Amino acid sequence: MRHLLEPGALVRHPRHPEWGLGQIQSVARDRVVVNFEQAGKQALDLRRVDLEFVESDA
Repeated sequence: MRHLLEPGALVRHPRHPEWGLGQIQSVARDRVVVNFEQAGKQALDLRRVDLEFVESDA
């Protein structure tokens, strides 16, 4: 799934559904910065969380 994690991709955090939909801002190795609707920008370690990819309606 990591190949889908690129800037602009939409994701959800499985342990924090209250954060809402997030859009990936940047990816660097095992780190990703995601801008979530309800939590703002979050820097996450991909070794600790498996983000859920959300297909866009486009």
